[in-house]
Amino acid sequence: NSWEPIEKYINEQYEKFLKEEVNIARKKRIPDTRVHCCLYFISPTGHSLRPLDLEFMKHLSKVVNIIPVIAKADTMTLEEKTEFKQRVRKELEVNGIEFYPQKEFDEDLEDKTENDKIRQESMPFAVVGSDKEYQVNGKRVLGRKTPWGIIEVENLTHCEFALLRDFVIRTHLQDLKEVTHNIHYETYRAKRLNDNGGLPPMTVETEENHESNL
Repeated sequence: NSWEPIEKYINEQYEKFLKEEVNIARKKRIPDTRVHCCLYFISPTGHSLRPLDLEFMKHLSKVVNIIPVIAKADTMTLEEKTEFKQRVRKELEVNGIEFYPQKEFDEDLEDKTENDKIRQESMPFAVVGSDKEYQVNGKRVLGRKTPWGIIEVENLTHCEFALLRDFVIRTHLQDLKEVTHNIHYETYRAKRLNDNGGLPPMTVETEENHESNL
């Protein structure tokens, strides 16, 4: 049950937020340490997801927004990467594992159209990581040096890191926070209040009371 420490940490952050929220003398702005996104890195086997991957994501997807990511994507050919991404999407669907953006939370047709494209084409993002810089065409770039050249981390023809970064911190950041607050946190809060009648009474809150961090 290797997912339990992570699940425990996520729930601890919900509990911390809940205690601040129901505190009669609570702070004007509640510090938000809730986990809004979990990047789940998948080994680039090219075959199928491991049973551990499926169990891990099945448990965590119930408490946090899961974004599957294929690590070390440069170990696969373009054809292998495309096939593996399709296989991962199919296995997640067959096993009833919902990753972000979840279909049921699409608010309108525009959202559905945009998110369907992400779900069917981009997910899981295939990335290459590096903290080393190399000179490429007169510019310093982050990349990995191989016998056949430099794999550039932020070059979209080499790697989907830039797509993942923009997805998480630009185009979908606010939505990630809203799904966390309105779905995952509300589920936790409802269960806690039902299980423990001794909690102080809830007070009315507004959007101004939230200070969120990803």
